Order: sequence, then structure tokens, then C-alpha cells
Amino acid sequence: MPADDLVDTVNSAIELTVPAAAKMGVRALEVRRGFAATTVPSEGNGNHFGAIYAGVQFTVAEVLGGAITAASFDTSAFYPLVKSFDISFRAMARTDLRAQTSLSEDEIERISTEAAACGKADFVLEAVVTDAEGTTVATSRGVYQLRAFGR
Repeated sequence: MPADDLVDTVNSAIELTVPAAAKMGVRALEVRRGFAATTVPSEGNGNHFGAIYAGVQFTVAEVLGGAITAASFDTSAFYPLVKSFDISFRAMARTDLRAQTSLSEDEIERISTEAAACGKADFVLEAVVTDAEGTTVATSRGVYQLRAFGR
């Protein structure tokens, strides 16, 4: 699937499956095999002291699991779920944000093989969330699972 089509597919999926994220303005920017980047606007997502609310920062990073799955795995047979998620806030987030993550080709193959054989496979995504100036405002580590439908 062409990259622009994947971005559109992921954005449609966010709207349909995670309406709260869509209301925040979370959108896919880049989606390709082994890579995903998302964004969220600062406008409308502030907290009581003028920074972007922590839950918004969490969400822009967490949805990367679904985005990278759409580009890297057979979504007619498997779906992603998040098992655990840790985030560290590194700096004040006051502008639009970008989150990104990647998986190596070897890791994609391992996950695919294990999921095909066992009906599920765990994988880890480490993400970086940056502001408009490129400053890292948060880092995250999510444990996801690729799971076969019906399991």
C-alpha cells in the first residue's frame, strides 16, 4: 500500500477506533513498514499551567502501536493491543508535538513468525515525543502484542 494510503488508513482508524484521540487532534504523519510518526496540536490540549496535558502526550505516543502495525503486519489476520506503557516527561510541551518509533526488519520478521505460530507475539516500541523546535519532551516504552483475530 502506498505511504499516503497508509496515512489515510491510520487516520481513519484513529477516528473510528479511538475517538478520544481523534478529538485531541492526534493524526498520523508518516506510516511505512517499520516506521510510524504521529502528531497532535497544542491548541485545545493545554492544562492548568499552560503545557500540553500529560494524557495527550501519552496518547500521541501510544497510538504508534496501531500505526506501525498497519504498515508492518497482516491486519486482516492480526490486531495490536497495548499490554503496558511507561512514559517519562522530559521537558515542558507547549507547541504541536510529533511522536515517532521504529521496528527493525529482523524484529518485524520475528513478530510475524511468532504470531503466525502461536497466535500472538509481544513486541516493544520505544518512542520519542518532540516539540516544534525538536526538543524531546517525552520518551516512552510500550509493550504491545500482535494477536490473531479470534484468540
